[in-house]
Amino acid sequence: MTVQLPSVFLDRMQELLGDEFEVFLSSYDDPKHAGIRVNTLKINLDSFLKLSPFALRPIPWCKAGFYVDERVKPGKHPYYHAGLYYIQEPSAMAPAELLNVSEGDRVLDLCAAPGGKSTQIAALLNGTGTLVTNDIHAERTKALAKNIELYGVRNAVVLNESPERIARAFPHYFDKILIDAPCSGEGMFRKDEDMARQWERHSIEKCTVMQRDILNTAAAMLAPGGRIVYSTCTFAPEENEAMIAEFLLGNPDFEVVPVPRDTGISPGRPEWLDWLSGKNGGIKASVPEEIKAQIAGCGRLWPHQVEGEGHFVAVLEQKSEQAGLPAHSAGPELIASERDGRLRDRAAARPSQRSRQAAGADKKGPGERETLDSWRAFAVEHLRAELSGTPLTFGGNVYLSPVAKEQLDGLKVVRPGWYVGTVKNGRFTPGHPLATALAPSEAARTLDLSVDDGEAVRYLKGETLEIEPSRVHTRDGVNPKGYVLVTVDGYSLGWGKWQNGLLKNEYPAGWRWT
Repeated sequence: MTVQLPSVFLDRMQELLGDEFEVFLSSYDDPKHAGIRVNTLKINLDSFLKLSPFALRPIPWCKAGFYVDERVKPGKHPYYHAGLYYIQEPSAMAPAELLNVSEGDRVLDLCAAPGGKSTQIAALLNGTGTLVTNDIHAERTKALAKNIELYGVRNAVVLNESPERIARAFPHYFDKILIDAPCSGEGMFRKDEDMARQWERHSIEKCTVMQRDILNTAAAMLAPGGRIVYSTCTFAPEENEAMIAEFLLGNPDFEVVPVPRDTGISPGRPEWLDWLSGKNGGIKASVPEEIKAQIAGCGRLWPHQVEGEGHFVAVLEQKSEQAGLPAHSAGPELIASERDGRLRDRAAARPSQRSRQAAGADKKGPGERETLDSWRAFAVEHLRAELSGTPLTFGGNVYLSPVAKEQLDGLKVVRPGWYVGTVKNGRFTPGHPLATALAPSEAARTLDLSVDDGEAVRYLKGETLEIEPSRVHTRDGVNPKGYVLVTVDGYSLGWGKWQNGLLKNEYPAGWRWT
């Protein structure tokens, strides 16, 4: 066995699994499984299957997910830079799929970085509804925001907040909430040996405290009749079955929706609640049999039973609408039980300098009217579609947001919506996220590059290209001179600026092919 597993972990798993332990342990000698998930915001499944440069096998629990050979390096292909697929561990695709997202839903991904599940949710929303995606760690929101932008998500707000602060701004607001909870990470030991080395630092006891608070806070954000999916990548029953049992005891208006068994996902282990009884970290109250029966409806993905790493997932739904509550509470008002803390919270809720700078609010720039006029003038000249969303300005930056600006007051906002560009010295410069989310039919000028002749890679490396005017496809008879949406085999990559036979490269330096 190449992975060095902590002895305390091995002893626990042997006690829990009994006769199943040896086959579980042998899975650590199996190869890791790699997967990609097709981004149906940019390409449908049939088209990708025809276009795919990789051999693919379906992942049973995710319609858009496929196994690939890790040796093919799917991150080293122009289609990856076009956002046509997300590289994702196969088991990690299950929670967002079980969220059962419908078009038009309001969805919260509470512990979202680096953004794989958020991009999966966005694809299921298909450009409708609202996605609020959040991570409490400021550094991790950089990757989260980048992935939201790379995969062409138009209807997302990116936050860097605590669950409690979001709950005060969005009480009973979300139809669906995903909690990919911080956990001890036991299910990732085979994939990431560093997780095994740091296991004792990420103690089960510390994790359960965070998980308990997050679950209860999420319940206050859920619209009546909504759904919460709670998931971890650990085997520990304290963080899984016991956490859900405790939540059900404290929230009798919720119930577990059984996870389908036709995809290889195994049942929860209610018998482990008895094993935990009396142990440190075990559930403190006796668990009624009806709750134990619900716990069996949770799901476990075992590395010795499926082609993927270890995961736990529970689907929780509110059984009935709460009397007196609207389907979606509006705006940033505090819920009644917290009204006494209004003055304290008002002071705490002022945006930090870091969050204001992230949205561009502290940069000196033009006024709001001038900024919006510049954006609209650009859109008339360079776009051929009406784009949805409320225009918001922060400094000279323009965003199209799925929510009202007032709903974000007092929150640490990383991205208030789809970033479309900035105004500087009276000129509007389109943002890279505008390009990545546009379809070619929505741009006045397009230039299509092929993966076969190396031009696409040269563009991704930031090179200036020699391009004949006849290759710039224009709509409505516009002049080829100006901003051009650059595509690869018909799928957007970024901006270029064409003039006199040369395409000035506008691909961001930090995104370039290396």
